[in-house]
Amino acid sequence: MSYWLERFGSALGRVLRISRPTAPAAAASPKKSIESGPPPENSNLGVFTLSCAEMAERKIIVTTIGELELPTGEIVACDPLITGLGRPAFSRKVRPGRYPVVLLEARGRVAAAVLCFGPGLPVRWELATFARDRPSAYEFEFIVDDAVASFMDKSVLTMMSDPEELDDYLADVACFRDRFVVDSPIDGNPLNIAMCDTGWGDGAYRSFWGLDGAGEPLLLMTDFEVLENADGRESNQGN
Repeated sequence: MSYWLERFGSALGRVLRISRPTAPAAAASPKKSIESGPPPENSNLGVFTLSCAEMAERKIIVTTIGELELPTGEIVACDPLITGLGRPAFSRKVRPGRYPVVLLEARGRVAAAVLCFGPGLPVRWELATFARDRPSAYEFEFIVDDAVASFMDKSVLTMMSDPEELDDYLADVACFRDRFVVDSPIDGNPLNIAMCDTGWGDGAYRSFWGLDGAGEPLLLMTDFEVLENADGRESNQGN
C-alpha cells in the first residue's frame, strides 16, 4: 500500500540532505521514556497511515506551504497575537535545520499543521509538552484566541531588540494572511515564521511528536480538531 506520508517522505529526504546544515550530533531529547504510560489519546494520528486513495476518499488535502528555519531546534507553537503566556518552546528539541511545513485541510478548514523532520512513518507517538517554566495549566496545549496559530524557532522571539516591534510584526502578518503564510521578519535573515488558520477557530490545541524506532522525531503535528477518527468528511458522509 502506498502511504501519502511515505511518498512525501521520499521527496522530503532529498530536501533534508540538501538544506540541512551539518551538525555534530542530534539535539538532546528529554529523558522521559516513551515506552511507559498509555499512548496519546488522539484518533486523528491514524491519518499518517492512510494511503493516498484513502486520503482522497476521506476528503483530506495535503498542502506544503514552505520550509521553516530552526537554527536552535527549539520550536515555539502559539497564537502569535498572544504575548502574556511568554510563548514557551516545546521541551523536546530537534536537530537544527530547515524543515517543510505541511497542512492537512478538510471541510474547507485547516485540520492540522505538521512539521516534517525526516522520511518514514512514525512507530511511536508522544504528547508534546512545553518547557517546565510554563504554567502547569498549559503544560500540554496552547491557547488560541484569534483563530491563528504559528510555528517558529525560539530565536525569533529575541531577534528584535524591542518586543513591541516583534508583536507589531506578528500582528500585521496574522491579520493579512490568506489561510496560511510563511514569512521572514527581517529582509536577508533566513529566520521565518509559519502561520495558519486554526480549524474551527479559537480553542486549546495539543501537539504530538511522531517518533522513529530510536525515539527521534520524524514529525510534529498540531491537531486543530477538524478531523474525526482521521476522517475529513461530514459525519453523515462517513457511513
